[in-house]
Amino acid sequence: MADAFGWHLYMLRCGDGSLYTGITTDVERRIDEHRNSRRGARYLRSRRPIELLYSAQLGDRSAASVAEYAVKALDKSQKEALAAGRLSLRDVLDRRESLQRDRANRAPIR
Repeated sequence: MADAFGWHLYMLRCGDGSLYTGITTDVERRIDEHRNSRRGARYLRSRRPIELLYSAQLGDRSAASVAEYAVKALDKSQKEALAAGRLSLRDVLDRRESLQRDRANRAPIR
């Protein structure tokens, strides 16, 4: 159940330089789980240390899941731009919506 502050999208930098994206209702708790618990993501277990690179508060789980999917579709340089503030999450989501509209408006292939 989500807390009063809603859901968050977060991105972590791993010790090997890779990036990990997830969603949670409590970023600090989730990072602690990744670092110290079997509840952490398997991907991160061999890639320590990890550091928080980016976090954005979103409304509900649905909005967080949509954002997570959109960010995971970015290449690493775009994720780095998001984390550095050169790309906004709104831009990422708007681009995703635009692509979906374009696909929906294509004429069927016969």
